[in-house]
Amino acid sequence: MIDPKNLPGRGTVAILRTRPETVLDDYARLMRLARYADNLPKDKETLLKINISWQIWYPGCSTAPWQLEGVVRTLLADGYARDRIVATHNDTVVVNGREGQLNNRHKFVQDKYGLKTAETYSQDVEWVTYEPKQPFLALDQVYPEGVRIPKLLYGKNVLHLPTVKTHVFTHVTGAMKNAFGGLLDQKRHWTHSVIDDTLVDLLQIQQDIHSGIFCVMDGTIAGEGPGPRAMRWHVKNVILASSDPVALDATSAKIMGLDPMSLRFIRHAHERGLGVGDPRAIKFVGDVDAAEENWRFSAYENTFASWGQHQIYHGALKPFEHLLLRTPLVPWSFAASNIYHNWYWYPFIGKRRADVALKTDWGKLLQREYSADRPINPGYGSRKPFIAAGAGSAAGLLAFAIGLYFALKRNK
Repeated sequence: MIDPKNLPGRGTVAILRTRPETVLDDYARLMRLARYADNLPKDKETLLKINISWQIWYPGCSTAPWQLEGVVRTLLADGYARDRIVATHNDTVVVNGREGQLNNRHKFVQDKYGLKTAETYSQDVEWVTYEPKQPFLALDQVYPEGVRIPKLLYGKNVLHLPTVKTHVFTHVTGAMKNAFGGLLDQKRHWTHSVIDDTLVDLLQIQQDIHSGIFCVMDGTIAGEGPGPRAMRWHVKNVILASSDPVALDATSAKIMGLDPMSLRFIRHAHERGLGVGDPRAIKFVGDVDAAEENWRFSAYENTFASWGQHQIYHGALKPFEHLLLRTPLVPWSFAASNIYHNWYWYPFIGKRRADVALKTDWGKLLQREYSADRPINPGYGSRKPFIAAGAGSAAGLLAFAIGLYFALKRNK
């Protein structure tokens, strides 16, 4: 069990400026500045909790391949056994985890270094009921029959690999939310109405079951707006690390231009002593002037899809939340999300933005070092599925209208 009040590096965040030519070495320096080895015992397996927010590669959305490689190289160089480093993935009801590993070039790095892989959605993974050591804020109300988590997570180190980006539900997403996919099963969407308190509960679980926690965050390309998918990307050239997930998320929020203590999940974690969320109490090491930047990101935007979700969780459709999201009707929401993001948003908006990102130095690095054998997002980007679906829907509505017209005419 981890004592968050006596954590090596509690309230300390390492931050460095970087560039493509030096990024792998910069990650090594970053991790050592943040005393990562003090928090990850070498005699335990280390789970690399990779973030896949979309099976499509999109800048700033998911763990960057250079982020993953920089961490793996550092662990191996510092004496961590290769067979004790495990690339760990989850999927979601709207994201295909295995496809995401390919498109985001995680599998390329995993294969390059011969890493073992664990997938929490595999049928071979055993899920067990977690027995809380102290009261939850929300999870016991969402799951009154018990919170089930993967047994494979117990007694191991976890190293989170989030990115700097905003989010439609939590406004920023980072180290704390990176546990959301790995710890909870595919019914995790049940917690969205209480997502902030859920993240606090999940950190409490992690500190109970893991032998060590460390977090490495990539801000080489950061995401602004309705994240984690439909964002505007910005090249920012910073990387961050900490053994304190609360302090790391607070720092990310701060440089994006938000008050960390105004964000419910950071404030509640700080108040419960699970980490340091008040930036005035955080110690910065490395390129400390980077921690004083204010990117003035917009973090309170929605897409049409997320606006609809907000109506279910907090708005006019709240009385129908159980019917819409916890009954056999629920697949409608998964289909709607996929149609919006994969058939409409990426082909008509996102692909153009991604193509511009590929012309940056980071985009060139992605293509040169990680994608020489594979095109970016094969099979995605065509507008035909959305146009065909739209034409089909229009034809159906027209046929219905014509049928209704003649039916009414006959009844006159």
